[in-house]
Amino acid sequence: MFTGIIEEKGEVVAIAKTGGGAVLSVRGPVVTSDAKHGDSIAVNGVCLTVVEVEDDVFTVDVIRESLDRSSLGGLAEGSPVNLERAVRADQRLGGHIVQGHVDGTAVLLSRKPGESWDDVRFSLSKELGPYVAEKGSIAIDGISLTVTTVDDESFGVSLIPTTLKLTTMGDRQVGDVVNIEADVIAKYVERLVAGK
Repeated sequence: MFTGIIEEKGEVVAIAKTGGGAVLSVRGPVVTSDAKHGDSIAVNGVCLTVVEVEDDVFTVDVIRESLDRSSLGGLAEGSPVNLERAVRADQRLGGHIVQGHVDGTAVLLSRKPGESWDDVRFSLSKELGPYVAEKGSIAIDGISLTVTTVDDESFGVSLIPTTLKLTTMGDRQVGDVVNIEADVIAKYVERLVAGK
């Protein structure tokens, strides 16, 4: 489990396609400071298992399901990525409950820079629409954010200077594809109400 509070912006140093999946190597001095084989690190919001750590680079295997459901397949050497280690039971939950199980992707539709924050709008698929609510939580590329507006085809968030500076969201442009994880509570409520 994660909180959606990004610890650092890392960099992809290598990516190799392997039999339908991929092996991804990422530089991240903060997240590798205590990382070991078997630990979970979220890369752009996707929970991945560390298979190797060497200096400040960790390596993970990415299965086909993760490549198909997320934007990880579009990464290349040099791509910046948001990184977060799994939350410890003794620390504050600063964002919201993020599982690292990406539900799908969205496209950045527009961004309006402001004096103190940027207003950003993303596409919203029919599948994810029921889980997105105004003032609700959403994870975009692993970042815990609050939905400011929502309609049938899109939703908006506001990005404070810290988010713009310390995550990949500061460099995202119109047309970029991002990973979306809906609030897990909304998914469980839907399942309970549906009686499944």
